[in-house]
Amino acid sequence: MDFNVKKLASGAGVFFTRAVQFTEEKLGQAEKTELDPHLENLIARADCTKNWTEKILRQTEVLLQPNPSARIEEFIYDKLDKKLPSKTTNPELLGQYMLEAANEFGPGTPYGSTLITVGEYQKRLGGAERELLQTSAATFLTPLRNFLEGDWRTISKERRLLENRRLDLDICKARLKKAKQAEAKAALLSEEVDKAEHELRVAQTEFDRQAEVTRLLLEGISSTHLNHLRCLQDFAEAQATYYAQCHHYMQDLQRELHKCANSVSTPHPTAAVCPDPDHLPSAFLSGPSSPGDSVSSSSNHRPSTLAMEQTQLPVTGSRKAKVLYDYDAHDASELSLLADELITVYTVPGMDPDWLIGEQGNQKGKVPVTYLELLS
Repeated sequence: MDFNVKKLASGAGVFFTRAVQFTEEKLGQAEKTELDPHLENLIARADCTKNWTEKILRQTEVLLQPNPSARIEEFIYDKLDKKLPSKTTNPELLGQYMLEAANEFGPGTPYGSTLITVGEYQKRLGGAERELLQTSAATFLTPLRNFLEGDWRTISKERRLLENRRLDLDICKARLKKAKQAEAKAALLSEEVDKAEHELRVAQTEFDRQAEVTRLLLEGISSTHLNHLRCLQDFAEAQATYYAQCHHYMQDLQRELHKCANSVSTPHPTAAVCPDPDHLPSAFLSGPSSPGDSVSSSSNHRPSTLAMEQTQLPVTGSRKAKVLYDYDAHDASELSLLADELITVYTVPGMDPDWLIGEQGNQKGKVPVTYLELLS
C-alpha cells in the first residue's frame, strides 16, 4: 500500500511539474526545445493524412449508405465484432413490391406483365448494389478504418510520449540553469550542479530515443499512402463494374419495354382519313391506316405513300445519328435499323418525343430514340 501511495504521489508530482512547464511555455516564461524540421514535416504530413482519411471515410460511408440509422447500426455491429445481418437493398425491395402488385393486377394484363419485367430488373439492380457495398467495404472502407484505429493510435501514443520527454528535458534544462546561477552565488554545492547535469543527460537520451521511434512511425505514412492508393483503385474498379452492370441492365430493360409496347400497339382504323392538318403527325405515329398500307412497300427502293406525306411536313432539327443496336420495323411506318450504321434523323411538329423520323437512302420511317446515339 505504501508503495502504491508513493508511486501515485511521484506520478502526480511529475504531472504537476510538466503542467507547470507547459503553462510557462505558453506564456512565454520558459524556453522550449524545438523538434528538428524533418520531424516537424513528418508530423504535419501525418496530421493531414489522418484528417483527410477521416473525411473520405465518412463521406464514402454516406455515399454507400445514405440512411444514418443504417450507418449507426453498421457501426455498432462493427464495434461488437459481429456480422451485420443481410438486408434487402432499396431496388430489391422496389422490385419485390412490383412483383406483388403484378399478381394483384393480373400477370396477363399489359400493366401486370410490365410490372413483372421492371420488377425483375429492379431486383437485378439491387443485387449489383449489394455487390458494390460488399466489395467497397472489404477493399476500401476496412483498410481506412484499420489505419485510423490501428496505426494512427500507435502514432498518437508515441507522439504523446515524445511530448512528455520533451517537457522532461526542458524541465531538466531549467533546473541546471538555476543550479548554475545558485552555484555562482555560492548558494549550492557543486554536487547539486553535477546532479542536475546527470538528470539532463538522462532526459536528453530518453528524448532522442523517443524522437527516433516517433520518426520511424511517421515515415511509415508513405507506406500508408501506397496502401490507400491501391484501395482507391479497387474502389474505383468496383464502382465502374457496378455502373456498367446497371447500364447493361437498363439497356436490356428498355429493349424489353419496347417489345412489350410494340406487341400491344394496334392500328387505328381512322388514321388514314385526317381532315384536320394539325392531327396529321399523330396519325403518322399511330401506324398504318389499313391492311393495304402494311404491304404497300413491296420494293425497298421505292418510298411508301406515308413517307411521301412526311416530306410535306415541316422538318425540325435534322442531324446524324448512330444506331446502337438492331431494330426490326413492326409495320410500314417504321424503319428497320442495323447496329453501328449512320442515319439522318429529324422530328416533325406534334411528334411523340420517344420517336424520330429516320432517313436511310431513299427509305424513311419512324425510329425509336432509345436505339440511337445522336451525333453533334
